[in-house]
Formats: sequence, structure tokens, C-alpha cells
Amino acid sequence: MKIGIIQQHCTSDVADNQKRLLAKIEKLAKQRAELVVLQELHDSLYFCQTENVDNFDLAHPIPGEATAIYSQAARACGVVLVASLFEKRAAGLYHNTAVVFEKNGEIAGKYRKMHIPDDPAYYEKFYFTPGDLGFNPIKTSVGTLGVMVCWDQWYPEAARLMALKGAEMLIYPTAIGYESSDTPDEKQRQREAWITVQRGHAVANGLPLVAVNRVGHEDDPSGQTGGIDFWGNSFVAGPQGELLYQAPTDEEAVQVVDIDMKRSENVRRWWPFLRDRRIDAYQEITKRFID
Repeated sequence: MKIGIIQQHCTSDVADNQKRLLAKIEKLAKQRAELVVLQELHDSLYFCQTENVDNFDLAHPIPGEATAIYSQAARACGVVLVASLFEKRAAGLYHNTAVVFEKNGEIAGKYRKMHIPDDPAYYEKFYFTPGDLGFNPIKTSVGTLGVMVCWDQWYPEAARLMALKGAEMLIYPTAIGYESSDTPDEKQRQREAWITVQRGHAVANGLPLVAVNRVGHEDDPSGQTGGIDFWGNSFVAGPQGELLYQAPTDEEAVQVVDIDMKRSENVRRWWPFLRDRRIDAYQEITKRFID
């Protein structure tokens, strides 16, 4: 399968962000991409750096205005498209939602972000209600996609559940970057940990994995921090964790990556982790902590 990824710097101009994305989706389609994956909350700045009720105006119903734009793009370009949108479910009820569009523009499915962080400059609990759709892969014409969002990518349980339910690929739209006061060594440790844990999910489940991150600096509107430098490094890994492509740290990237979807079958035969799981001994995994 040919997978297209778009690592983009966002601005406060929603229409311009969308215009640039649409042009890049078209470019990838001309390069024969079958599946295109966008980064987390790609239509706007990463507004979660502050808690501001006015930012809820950025949200849209699904289906709605934003989905119409990306539905048309998927249909016009003939690609399966993974978008990441701020969903308005009802007044006062919002989700961080990934939407998958089929090649004909229809919505194949959606996933609401399950793990919601609350850290300095990442005040997502103020904006997003935790997802209630579970970890359910989305069936498309190019395969069954295990789509999750950003903070979900740190949790092996989430990736495992997607794999157990038949996902053929793990996909993570992402918005993650450096805290302005961290040392260069600490920044490198965090970035490498982010890459390593996801490659581990690919290995543990014998599946290819696609992570698409934002890139570029975004100011903190409150001025309380130095803002976020999103570290890019979008990547595609194979089912043994092998890096098939890795984007730059500080530049936009538009790339088509070839994935051998048949390779997972062989890898799972060599490393039959699903066969050897001790499902009779894992009951305590559902506890918060074992004293």
C-alpha cells in the first residue's frame, strides 16, 4: 500500500491551513497514494496551550462543515483519508475525533480520543470529553485501520485491543513537541521515547504503524510559557518496528511511503505473540494499581 503523510506547520488562519492541506492531499494522490494521514487538530493552531472558552468556536458537528471539506477531498482525489477534527457533539460536549473518509467521500468511521492529557501547555481535559466509542478498528477499501490519537499512542493496552479486533495497521495523528524550558538532552530523550514506544507497539502486535505529527513553533497566547516547538519526526514503521520513513524535526514534509501489507502475516508467524499470550493470567490488568 502507498501511504501519504502530511506533516504541516499550522497558523491561526483555518482557511489557509485547509487550503494548504488540500493541495498536499492532491499532490499525494498524483503520486498514487491510496491512504493519506493528517496530523492531530490540523485545521487550527494547537489551542490547548490555554484554557479559553472562546476556543470552543473552533469545533464543528460530525458530519458538518469540516467533514464536508475533507469528504470532497477524499472523493476528488480517490484516497482513503484520515482527518483529525474538533468535534462539537452538543453544547458543552466536545471530543478530539479522528474521522476516516472512504475514496467515495463517505465517512467510513470515527474514533474519539480516549486518553486525555492535562499538562502545562496541553490542557486537553478542559476541552475534550474522553472518547466513548472504544478501541474499534475502521474498515476501509484499503484495509482495517486502528486509528487512535496522540496521547493514546503511549498506551500498549490501546494498541493491543485494536490488534485483537483485527486492525491491519496502527495510525496516530499527533500534536507533540518540546516544553520551552527543557534542556536539549531532555528534549532528545522525550522525542526518542515517543518514537520508541510506538515502534514497540508495531513489534508487539506485528503491525505497521503510521504516526503523523505537527511541526513548527506555536506561541502560548497567555505568554506564560515560551510556546511549543512541535518536533515533527512523523514516521512509518513496519511490523518489526523497522523505520520505513522518518520526517525532519523542523520542516514540513509531504511523503508517500510503500508498505508491504503481506509482511505482517510472516512476522506474526515468526513471532506468534498472540498465540503465546497468557490470557488466563492477565485479570489484574484492569486495576488502576496493585498494592
